[in-house]
Amino acid sequence: MAVDGKSLRGTRHASGDGQAVHLLAAAEPQAGTVLAQTEVGGKTNEITRFAPLLEPLDLAGRVVTADAMHAQREHAEFLVTTKNADSILTVKSNQPGLYAQLKNLPWREVPVACDIRDKGHGRAERRTLRAAVAAGIAFPHAAQAIQVIRRRRPLNGTKKWSTQASYAVTSLTASQATPAQLAGWIRGHWGIEALHHIRDVTYGEDASQTRTGNGPQVMATLRNLAIGILKPGGYPSIAAACRYHARDATRTLATLGLNAA
Repeated sequence: MAVDGKSLRGTRHASGDGQAVHLLAAAEPQAGTVLAQTEVGGKTNEITRFAPLLEPLDLAGRVVTADAMHAQREHAEFLVTTKNADSILTVKSNQPGLYAQLKNLPWREVPVACDIRDKGHGRAERRTLRAAVAAGIAFPHAAQAIQVIRRRRPLNGTKKWSTQASYAVTSLTASQATPAQLAGWIRGHWGIEALHHIRDVTYGEDASQTRTGNGPQVMATLRNLAIGILKPGGYPSIAAACRYHARDATRTLATLGLNAA
């Protein structure tokens, strides 16, 4: 389960106060299915909406991933104690104390536990993951500290690699999850970003100036629904799937029937 937020940029230009409608969602990234979505009011932020978003969902036995904004002690307690779930939370400099603890661990002494190399989108990429017991890490339910090193270079042009280190903390122990699983969940979190990208590029969400009442959230929900129907249907491209169904209305009925079955 991935939690992430998105601003509907078109509503900024159409509103009187210049603020865009911001939505926080919980999704199953691989399936492309949004299970919950809530609006983040202009007088608050994503942090205050995290627990209300997830409260109605059955998360027992699930692994919840979230970006650095949600590396909050209250969130970790809520997931493990209240929802019986586990968490993988990215940690950045917005939590300076925790970030320093993770960054300053003796990572050179920790062997690489997972090494993944692939090519795509015009670049080569190598991701290595190290995991260490989170002894002394001052964060609720911290069982392991994680370091991910990403190295990338374009397939055409410079042969120089760019390197980026990121850190995370998880409630999962080494016996509960293999390094490969940790790497997969961390990588998989960006599936919700891909879903947001589809809403922008394929459905023109950021160009929409729908703003009356709960109109923006309703339209975002309908886009989520369409993606959640088409992606499990085996369509490699949502844009191509939309064109395919637009040419013949009976195809839409057939797709809905197949998914219902």
